[in-house]
Amino acid sequence: MTKPWYQEGLKFKCTGCGQCCTGPSGYVWVSSQEAEALAKSLKITLEDFVKKYTRRIGNRLSLLERRRGGQYDCIFLDGKRCTVYEARPQQCRTYPWWPENISTPEDWKQEGFRCEGINHPDAPLISLGEIQKHLEKDN
Repeated sequence: MTKPWYQEGLKFKCTGCGQCCTGPSGYVWVSSQEAEALAKSLKITLEDFVKKYTRRIGNRLSLLERRRGGQYDCIFLDGKRCTVYEARPQQCRTYPWWPENISTPEDWKQEGFRCEGINHPDAPLISLGEIQKHLEKDN
């Protein structure tokens, strides 16, 4: 098996800029376990959480977004901060380690235009093993 192009690791440091929580409309998928954890963190019932903070796409749940100009912010983004950070969905936890962001060096560089933590001068080198752990969690 050939090693990925990022076998030596990639530089990343979350700067808390909030850019991963805003952009063109998309989906932040929420499993039933994640919905329960989010409801608990908000101290509301699961039923209220689903009604107030999600939309149904087929037979899946996605977090709602708020339109701000030409952008769409996650319903839980307040300024540049996630208000449910400790209970955030797995999709959020694994960013930027999504297959579409690391498929090629060009994809990584392109995502770096959106995320200032990618190749940040103060960022540590994240090992191949650590990146692979995130990729496995995302599946």
